[in-house]
Amino acid sequence: MVEDIDPHIIGITESWATPDISDAELGMTGYVMFRKDRLGRRGGGVILYIKESIQAYEIKLEKEAECEEAVGCNIVTGNSTLTVGLVYRSPNKSIEENEKIHNAIKEVSKRDCIIMGDFNHGHIQWTSLQGTGREDQEFLNLGTSQRTIDQ
Repeated sequence: MVEDIDPHIIGITESWATPDISDAELGMTGYVMFRKDRLGRRGGGVILYIKESIQAYEIKLEKEAECEEAVGCNIVTGNSTLTVGLVYRSPNKSIEENEKIHNAIKEVSKRDCIIMGDFNHGHIQWTSLQGTGREDQEFLNLGTSQRTIDQ
């Protein structure tokens, strides 16, 4: 499937990868891989693949480091840089954990960026950008969802 579509960026959430699984086992030919495994319990994790032909390097943000399952990189194109972030938010995150994710998104959103992932906000009406619950509305209020293309 990847060969048929030939995407420049691939984001995988809920990778279930652990530190026991090597990068070689998860790598894909023609792509640079950035990963963050969930530690201490099963499931979760994120893997971001960027085509090798694209100049990209992993970023470490202070607020991003607080997010258990988020990874990011900067893509350099000529004179500009695009930040790409991938986030997995478990549906049963605490208010404090949600705030960490929101703070990381706010930090990254200060520059040109693409933020993608599985945010598990199932009650958001994506066509009208309306949230039915407080957490959903807080997510929409981040301002990043205005540019949501597809959930």
